Order: sequence, then structure tokens, then C-alpha cells
Amino acid sequence: MASPAWRRTRFPTALAAVVVCATTLVAAIPANGSAHAKSAGAARQTKPTIVLVHGAWADTSSWNGEIRLLRKAGYTVRAIGNPLQDLTTDALTVKEFLKTIKGPIVLAGHSYGGSVITNAAQGVANVKALVYVDAAAPAAGETTAQLSGQTSVLTKGKPADLYDAVSYPNAPSGASALYLKQDVFVTKFASSVPRDQAVNLWATQRAATTVAFQTPSKYEAWKTIPSWYFISSGDQIITPASEGKMARRAHSNITLYKGGSHLTLVSDPAAVTKVIQSAVSSVK
Repeated sequence: MASPAWRRTRFPTALAAVVVCATTLVAAIPANGSAHAKSAGAARQTKPTIVLVHGAWADTSSWNGEIRLLRKAGYTVRAIGNPLQDLTTDALTVKEFLKTIKGPIVLAGHSYGGSVITNAAQGVANVKALVYVDAAAPAAGETTAQLSGQTSVLTKGKPADLYDAVSYPNAPSGASALYLKQDVFVTKFASSVPRDQAVNLWATQRAATTVAFQTPSKYEAWKTIPSWYFISSGDQIITPASEGKMARRAHSNITLYKGGSHLTLVSDPAAVTKVIQSAVSSVK
């Protein structure tokens, strides 16, 4: 399936889609050549590190396209393994990694990864921008499960038709690890991805626990950190309406992508990369 063209548009209910083109940070050129070299070196040292957090039923490879494009543009990029076990501990895992990075950070999350970055960024002063990619951005007390939207396939469907549920060691009472069923993954979750690739992604998906989806968010880092929101109009997992509501609440810079799916980051990484670069360009 050919990827739809990325473009800026207006979101329903008068939601303005804002896309800021990425710019290259250039040090002022002094007369002294040696001083120029030092200034250029300082500019390179303060260039943000981009940290990417994957969502449920995925892994770090879901960001491969963005990593390739961002590295080509000269950025240091890290994709972090998200345990997908419990929102509180998943966020702490990411937070501890963030603490090892010197200099400014642009932190991006896809899907459930949006809930994780919302909590992980709290109190980490060098996180300068958040990027939500077809993601949840919960307020304190909200769970990820509450944010899929009324018309989401996860809301409308019966659990037995959506998931293969399996037990796991030391699981709390009633908790399960969930795998998306093949038809749901291929036709709903990854509908913008070529079918053979989508089937491979289904076969290699990582399970997410029911606890992860049902843990209330403790923090809402988007209240104090500028944010960008990439919304695919074809997302059937977290609906555009739900994402739009969260984006407006966070006063995010919003991009509506026409078409796509919940895995637009896989089917059209260039579109997602442009939004990440927009966030990077804001970091001084």
C-alpha cells in the first residue's frame, strides 16, 4: 500500500494544525577563526539528544525509519526498550535512562509510550520538548485504557476477539499479558503498512500487560514542557478525536496526518520525523 502524502491540514472543531519546519542551529560567526571553532563545537555539544519510546505490541524497531532519518540529519538518537509491564515502573525505567544523558533532550512516545513519557519526563529538567505520535497523553489519575476513544476498536471490541491473553510470572491477581490477534493487528493496528510487513510485525509483537493499561498516571509533564502532537486521521486504536482532545488540553503544536494508521511511524517515518525536528528546532 502506498503511503499517503504528508500534509498540514485543519483538525475538526477548528483545531489548528501547526507544523514548524526544522531549522539548523548555526553559531554566530566571529572574526577570529579559533573562536569560531570553539563556538561551533559548543553548538554541537548542546544539540539535543532525541529519545524515542515505543508503545504496546511493538518494540524499538518501530522507530527504525525515524532513527535513520534523524541520524542522517546529524542527531544523536536513542530508542529505549519499554517494559510494557506497569505504567509507574515503565516510566521509572525510562526516567533512569534520561538521567544519564547530558544536555537537552527531546522525548518522543508512540501509543502507550506517550503515557510513559508523560510520567518519565516529570522532574527531569533537561527534557525540553515532548512529542506524542498517535499516542496517549494522560492527565494525573487517568489510565491509558480510558483514552482510546469511544470509536476505537479496543473500546468497541470484545476482549476475546481482540487479544490472546496469557499468564505471566508474578502477575497480580486477574492480570494477563495481551497479544493482539492477527486480524486485528494487520487490518486495524497496522492498516497503513504493507500486508507482508504487517504480518511480520504481528509475529514479532511484544505483549503488554493489562496492568500497564490500567495503571493511573501519576504525573502530567505536558503541563510544564512544550509538546508536539502527531495525529493520524486513520488511527483506529487511539482515535483522532481522543488524541485531539488530549492535544488541545496540553496546548500542543498539532499536526494532522491525512490517512495512515496507528503505525504511521512505520509506514511514513518521514512525516513523523518532520514533527520531531519541529520540536528539536524549538530547543535553544
